[in-house]
Amino acid sequence: MTSAAPTLSLPGDPPGGRRAAWIWGIGVAVYFVAIIFRTSLGVAGLDAADRFDVNASALSTFSILQLLVYAGMQIPVGLMVDRLGTKKVLTIGVVLFTLGQLGFALSPSYGMALASRALLGCGDAMTFISVLRLGARWFPARRGPLIGQVAALFGMAGNLVSTLFIARALHGFGWTTTFAGSAVAGVVVLVLLLLFLKDHPEGHEPPPSEHAGSAYVCKQLAAAWREPGTRLGMWVHFTTQFPAMVFLLLWGMPFLVEAQGLSRGTAGELLTLVVLSNMAVGLVYGQVIARHHAARTPLALGTVAVTALLWAATILHPGDHAPMWLLITLCVVLGSCGPASMIGFDFARPANPPERQGTASGIVNMGGFVASMTTLFAVGVLLDATGDNYRIAFASVFVLEAFGVVQILRLHAGARHRERDHHVVSRVEAVHVPV
Repeated sequence: MTSAAPTLSLPGDPPGGRRAAWIWGIGVAVYFVAIIFRTSLGVAGLDAADRFDVNASALSTFSILQLLVYAGMQIPVGLMVDRLGTKKVLTIGVVLFTLGQLGFALSPSYGMALASRALLGCGDAMTFISVLRLGARWFPARRGPLIGQVAALFGMAGNLVSTLFIARALHGFGWTTTFAGSAVAGVVVLVLLLLFLKDHPEGHEPPPSEHAGSAYVCKQLAAAWREPGTRLGMWVHFTTQFPAMVFLLLWGMPFLVEAQGLSRGTAGELLTLVVLSNMAVGLVYGQVIARHHAARTPLALGTVAVTALLWAATILHPGDHAPMWLLITLCVVLGSCGPASMIGFDFARPANPPERQGTASGIVNMGGFVASMTTLFAVGVLLDATGDNYRIAFASVFVLEAFGVVQILRLHAGARHRERDHHVVSRVEAVHVPV
């Protein structure tokens, strides 16, 4: 049974329009570049292992450290966005991730390369939450699910640049030229951001922030965490995002080349297929959820189930290599993980008032990256411990999926009832607020 999503436009809702699309587009461009930088290691994993002469565990440390910084920054960044506004936080983020990408290009040692990825992760952490808040400030609330999915779609387009161009540039121009050249994109979006981006349309200024300090921070965090929708959103993000993230960010290319015997070119095409599938599925999920909020949980759990089924079929397939049709199907299904993770924000958004959106989004966004970081580490350790047995290493995915599903089922009913109460209150307030 489905129910139509609320289309209520409250007084004070931003109008949207072309100017909103232009301003929001600048923020999305920043996120697009951040994703290029984040995922560039995914197509350079084998090159990085050769350049720095490291094993699987040390190689996974690049991505683990980057995601550790990213996940650890989510709640602080959410608080910063609520306190400082989008433009200031995005500016800091662009400077940091551009310096991180440039440092990675020029790093002569493993230690310096690690520090550069950590710096990149810190800047990257400031982008997506800022873009979500920018969309909430410039577009009506009813556009929230679609705006979020479209932002994620453009982020995946950044992943597409990595799989199509960074991989080829590495073999054509070499490590330093490729990574240093890509850092120019960070400079371009920084100029656009400084010249044109505005936090909100005229006449839609947010209410003044409360005084800063530890008491205010604790109050924001506690209020966001008390909402079942925030916690449910975090676990949906945790459970749905990480299989594709692990595959694209680091272990997909080695798995396809070393375990499945494919050429780098063919493996790159399969990684590209994950990205293209993500973009297509994102548009579908965004439209469905915007019209039928009741579809959120079935879509999330259905995505987890199908992903687990295809993952198991691939790693348990008898014989040395899985057939190409199965690898293609796996990559298509992995493309649904990103759009499914966006559903987490659609649980948190209606559960929290505008002045707490950044904090709540930070809590949600932390979920998937904690799961990704944990799995990246587990796969690297298990590969070293088992002599590069990908079947055993990749089985670690099922542990986190099972844990996440239990949490989703535990919180779903409470979040649904709480959201219904919020919706009733909003309708009453809308009736009594003079226009």
